[in-house]
Amino acid sequence: MTSTTLHVRAETKPLEHRSAVTPSIAKQLVDAGYTVNVERSKLSIFDDAEYEGTGASLVPTGSWIDAPSEHIIVGLKELPEEDFPLKHTHVQFAHCYKGQGGWQQVLGRFPRGKGTLLDLEFLEDEQGRRVAAFGYHAGFAGAALALMAWSWQLTQGKDDDMPGVTPYENEDLLVEEVKKAVEKGKAAGGHLPRVLVIGALGRCGRGAVDLCTKAGLSDILKWDLPETSAKPGPYQEIIESDVFVNCIYLSAKIPPFIDHKSLSSSSRKLAVVCDVSCDTTNPHNPIPIYKINTTFDKPTVPVKLLSGSNDLPLCVISIDHLPSLLPREASEAFSAALLPSLLQLKDWKNVRVWQQAEKLFKEKCASLPEGAVDGHAELIASQS
Repeated sequence: MTSTTLHVRAETKPLEHRSAVTPSIAKQLVDAGYTVNVERSKLSIFDDAEYEGTGASLVPTGSWIDAPSEHIIVGLKELPEEDFPLKHTHVQFAHCYKGQGGWQQVLGRFPRGKGTLLDLEFLEDEQGRRVAAFGYHAGFAGAALALMAWSWQLTQGKDDDMPGVTPYENEDLLVEEVKKAVEKGKAAGGHLPRVLVIGALGRCGRGAVDLCTKAGLSDILKWDLPETSAKPGPYQEIIESDVFVNCIYLSAKIPPFIDHKSLSSSSRKLAVVCDVSCDTTNPHNPIPIYKINTTFDKPTVPVKLLSGSNDLPLCVISIDHLPSLLPREASEAFSAALLPSLLQLKDWKNVRVWQQAEKLFKEKCASLPEGAVDGHAELIASQS
């Protein structure tokens, strides 16, 4: 029987250092009978040499494009913005199922090339829980950057943007850095920050709360569905906190948590918003006060306030790959959680979790605007 080949794609998103398949997981896949090709990568936290001895083969960066169509391409973040049709089955986060900007172009490439998208964001177990997610480390890193930004505003002045950050080798180093920043902020402002986390009971929210606790904070408001469903936003409690960390999973239109009008309140203490959920281009984004994603080299974007607002500066952090601040730990945790599903890829059309992903892909392709993909309707019908 011919071995199933998994081709681990090198990430191309700037400052993205994670991998969907770590060296230890690559070895387990090879031991299970898979052929594993790993693209060489200058970005990955895992050196090429770490894959030596795992049984995986190192292949050139970007070679997935010319790989045989039966190879399964495994990656994390979005593909480079190109137009050529996609012929492979791709396992990745595509960020094109919730009406994000440019979703038609991203999704349309698959039916045009007779390829398939199995989106990692929507893999669920029998209880409807995510099979694998980076949520914990996203919340952890987002809260860390938010506290660093709060301190920066107090110590450096409102007109200076927070400088860029680079990945940390481990969690302890990041926590130590945040502790120092918080102490500096306290010395400058006279108080420790109050932090409000929405989505506090989920993976992402737990990560944010844990970071705040490890940084020495005690004034942490932990909100989830009971609080947000009790009354519609905007919420005064956010305005009266120093830092707001949004960790919800947005699945439907909801009233905004904050907006420009609410920010004009004279009682506003809010100085930093970290939108870990990062639904920047989603038309239902509940934090409609910013329009761009930020990056590790430019972590914050200032919010333009309405005239008459108090002069306290306010910035937003909207980085859509926050776990890459702790790339090794985040990758190891995610890859280990994903392994049981990866081990089923050789027979994926007969495995529930992958069948559901394919079903969702077909449904989303069927929602493409007429003419967005030539012949996509006929293709979907023939695959059914």
